[in-house]
Amino acid sequence: MTVLGDGAPTLHDTGPVPGPGGWPVTYEQVATGNLPVVEQPAPLVPRLSAGLRLHGEYQGSGFTEPKYIARRGDGQVVQLSRLLYLVASSIDGVRDVETVAHRVSARFGREVSGENVRYLVENKLEPLGVTVPEGQESEEVDAPRSDLLLALKGHRVIFNERRTAKIARMFAWLHRPAVVVLVLVSALAMDVWLFGFFGAIEPVLEVLDQPVLILIVFGLTVASLVFHEFGHASACRYGGAHPGCIGCGLFLIWPSMYTDVTDVYRIGRAGRLRTDLGGVYFNVVFMLAMAGAYFVTGAQFFLAAVYLGHFEILEQLMPAVRLDGYYILGDLAGVPDLYGKIKPILLGLLPGDKGRAARKEVAGLKRSARTIVATWVLTMVPLLAGELGYALWNLPRILATMTRSLTEQIAGTGSAFVRGQVVEGLVGLIGCVMLLCPMAGVVYLSVKMTGRIFRAAKRSTAGRPLLRLTVCTVALAGLTGLSYAWVSGLTPQPLPKKPPIAPILQPGVSAQEPQPRHASRPGGPSSDDPSGGDSAVPPGAAATAGTAGPSGGPSATASGSAPASPGAPVSPSGKPSASQKTAPSSKDTAGHPVPPSSPSGATVGGSGPGSSPTPSESVLATPSESASPPPPPPSSAPPPSAAGSS
Repeated sequence: MTVLGDGAPTLHDTGPVPGPGGWPVTYEQVATGNLPVVEQPAPLVPRLSAGLRLHGEYQGSGFTEPKYIARRGDGQVVQLSRLLYLVASSIDGVRDVETVAHRVSARFGREVSGENVRYLVENKLEPLGVTVPEGQESEEVDAPRSDLLLALKGHRVIFNERRTAKIARMFAWLHRPAVVVLVLVSALAMDVWLFGFFGAIEPVLEVLDQPVLILIVFGLTVASLVFHEFGHASACRYGGAHPGCIGCGLFLIWPSMYTDVTDVYRIGRAGRLRTDLGGVYFNVVFMLAMAGAYFVTGAQFFLAAVYLGHFEILEQLMPAVRLDGYYILGDLAGVPDLYGKIKPILLGLLPGDKGRAARKEVAGLKRSARTIVATWVLTMVPLLAGELGYALWNLPRILATMTRSLTEQIAGTGSAFVRGQVVEGLVGLIGCVMLLCPMAGVVYLSVKMTGRIFRAAKRSTAGRPLLRLTVCTVALAGLTGLSYAWVSGLTPQPLPKKPPIAPILQPGVSAQEPQPRHASRPGGPSSDDPSGGDSAVPPGAAATAGTAGPSGGPSATASGSAPASPGAPVSPSGKPSASQKTAPSSKDTAGHPVPPSSPSGATVGGSGPGSSPTPSESVLATPSESASPPPPPPSSAPPPSAAGSS
């Protein structure tokens, strides 16, 4: 604006000037009121991911700060702080960040702005898969999952949530205290009777003698596994939580079942322990039912199922892998993921920044929880490492023995089907599966462990070439030494072939103890020589070998060796035929070398069972030690040849 001489102001355009909101506008726009319309960005409206369930505070936690549990639609469970849980529970897909901030502030007790909520959503909840990224239409998220080595894989639902809820209501009364006491007292009385008076192994032996009974007991074992999961679901409902589905999957490579009881984290520690023990408790109930079936029917295979049920309970209580014992220990400590604490506890033993950061993470646990978890880690890590080293040292004998056993099993099962023995063949298929599962487990664990070790070494040596070279050198030296031990025979040799303990499970496999093959003299003839090696037998040794006299009977020797079996084929000269001689061998059933029977290599004893001489009996009979020669034959018969005499 410029002022003229007469004092009247003159208005003219001086260029763009700041307008409302800081946007530059011209004078004409202000004078005419034609201001530009600036569109403000729409406020962020956060959304939860598909299938997310908020379970609330983790009751009985072993952490100093309260933890809250949420479960994504893909089954991954995440732990949230109180503030993050309040933000997630205030998101409904309609409220924007400002409205969510007002709601969170009222519940949190401190002022939380919209910008604070936006930061928490974009930098905390989205990476965990709790909320959907801005601009994404679908509510499905691709969030990281915990790479658990000893976790269930390949889940398949058998009973959905609705059916599981009905099953849980049906059996919830079994968890009443009076019923529990009655069941445990009855189980104690059953075990005293079964193991102390009746004899628990007798029903098992009867089952092993009948292929059909093995299939029945196998079916009862599967039913026991299903009933085990009913125990978890009913205990979860009895404690006030809502059980999810019941399904199956692969644990390592073994088929296993599971029950979704994630909602149990919002009830107290006693309710979680009841849920953890519910499966084992229902195994006891199942065994009592089997014992009752025996008393009603008299069929002993029910008691065989009771005997096997004890091993199932012991297996479930092991805390080494993710079975019931692992979750029992975790709930006692108040830590839902014990394996997740192995790394920080081990790193906390190291000096430096990594050690301090790890110790700070573990410091979030209460003192009692730290003691339980640290004891478990320091016990399990050496145990797992020792088992891994022992398995690698014995890997050649494991593979050789399992390959030999699997080959015989497949051949015997196939021959059973060819002969029309359908039941034996089906039982043989069970044996094949039982052999294939451990072999597949060895391969699976080897691949997974190798990959994990390689990735860990690569991460820890990134940007440190000298350290990487040292690690590679040590690893190469270890593999070279282990390979040399495998090839040179320093590691234990495969087990010698033995008859099957349960022949029913291995049709077509010989159930007889392999007989030792006796060694012949070095360089001498063997039983495979069709000529019988007549010229190689020195005079006087034929009697030691069990030769027949002129009358066809065995001649006696002073060495006390076993005589040839009556009726054995005899050559015209009076010597035993090649089929009567003992085949040479260099090893006994234990794989140890067998010394020659005599300095001259003459074979002592017959080839039948029980004809192997003792060391005191394996003495070469000289002409002076032999018995008196047999009487001369009748005059009508030709005199025996020298080779046939004693």
